[in-house]
Amino acid sequence: MAGLKLDLHEIFNKGKEIDKALHDVIYQAREKRIGEVEIIPGKGSGVLKEKVIRFLNDKEIKKMYSRYKVDNKNFGRIFVYFNFNKLK
Repeated sequence: MAGLKLDLHEIFNKGKEIDKALHDVIYQAREKRIGEVEIIPGKGSGVLKEKVIRFLNDKEIKKMYSRYKVDNKNFGRIFVYFNFNKLK
């Protein structure tokens, strides 16, 4: 099954929209039982990527997915994985 993709380039400087987009994609993946979400903060200065990682490390959000990884071939991509057998 194909995963979801969230490209943050268009809203890189709109904090509330970024937060909403991140919440929406995580909830949508859970609701539709999609195993992978690709988040693209872009390369830039790394500030947006750090914001995404802080979001993913939030205690309540962390309960919703299995793990995440930063793409080692493309610094501007983060993959979030869901294992619905282990998640509540």
